[in-house]
Amino acid sequence: MTNITLAVPDELHKKMKTHSEIRWSEVVRKSISKKVKMLEVMDKIAKKSKLTKKDVDEISHTINKEVFEELNNR
Repeated sequence: MTNITLAVPDELHKKMKTHSEIRWSEVVRKSISKKVKMLEVMDKIAKKSKLTKKDVDEISHTINKEVFEELNNR
């Protein structure tokens, strides 16, 4: 198994230390695995897509703009 180094803010590390019963490396391993599986599904969908990079960028910009506006109007 490969080892990686992970940097976390000091405040987060202090909070993590208060729960020493948690195997934090396992939490991170599961989180990374879940993200990778999601990306693999997205890659599989993207391979079948006829959208261009420009199309995706425009959609992304529109979504980000709408989310930003919604969050600022709360």
